Amino acid sequence: MAQTNPVLVTTTRGPITENRHTGILAIARNSGEIVAAWGDIERPILPRSSIKMIQALPLVESGAAEAAGLTGEHLALACASHQGAPDHTTRVTAWLAMMGLDETALLCGPQPPRDPALRKAGVPASRLLNNCSGKHTGFLAYSRHIGAPTEAYLDPAGRVQRNVALAFTETTGSDSPPLHGIDGCSAPNFITGVAGVARAMALFAAPPQDARGAAMLRLRDAMRAHPLLISGEGRACAALIEATGGRAIVKTGADGVFTGIVPESGTGFCLKIDDGNTAAAEALCAATLIHLGVLDDGHPATERYARTPIRNFNGERCGERRVTLG
Repeated sequence: MAQTNPVLVTTTRGPITENRHTGILAIARNSGEIVAAWGDIERPILPRSSIKMIQALPLVESGAAEAAGLTGEHLALACASHQGAPDHTTRVTAWLAMMGLDETALLCGPQPPRDPALRKAGVPASRLLNNCSGKHTGFLAYSRHIGAPTEAYLDPAGRVQRNVALAFTETTGSDSPPLHGIDGCSAPNFITGVAGVARAMALFAAPPQDARGAAMLRLRDAMRAHPLLISGEGRACAALIEATGGRAIVKTGADGVFTGIVPESGTGFCLKIDDGNTAAAEALCAATLIHLGVLDDGHPATERYARTPIRNFNGERCGERRVTLG
């Protein structure tokens, strides 16, 4: 009989609990040990954009990043789910130009701007605005380095995605070759349990002393140094990284997924909200950071995400979003 996942996040309104969000959470050490778990941590999930740092591993581990002179900003963009602000698109445009390419080389599909100012200005959808355009530019750079056809960098049977799949299976301990679905940006997204993703994040927290470990360290530190590039103003990833003072690096994925890397304790975590609710996933991520001792319970981010007041249009408090890690 399938395990029933616990209710981890609730919203109250007046005297009742209005919504209940069940989910899964696993916390791991880089030894592979799962030190805390809630729900069915082996149930297959699509981790979506929460594992972009794994997808970027071949770019760095192969020497492609160093050969191309990529900086921490480039690597942060390779791991980003950005909101298409000028700070993001100008950097992606410049990176493509370094390779003699433009946005027509991107296979991620056009996306409308998420940046409020661009939406207000009526800027049309484009591939550069796609929140995954940095990841795809990283795929192009890696494809160029290994001599693979750039027009086929998303082919699951091609060299680029085969090597991404290998990095995924080796870091998560998943079956090889892994099953996959197709993400919103058209890239293969490989399937495993929350436990496997948590183990991979723990490796990023305390990397091995080898070429892969050095690549993990570069990617992790790039994300920590450039939180606004991996998301944007007002977004949960940047806000929570900044709220922890860089003691944790977190990354969101669509449909209720979050990952976290905590270097000082050598731990990593992954969570999935069953109904895909983004606000519930953000709340559980913040509560996990508090649980791990890297986010102050009194920090404003705690109220913003983990114990969020629910207000009506007059600004009156009428409920709250809460997390229970019992």
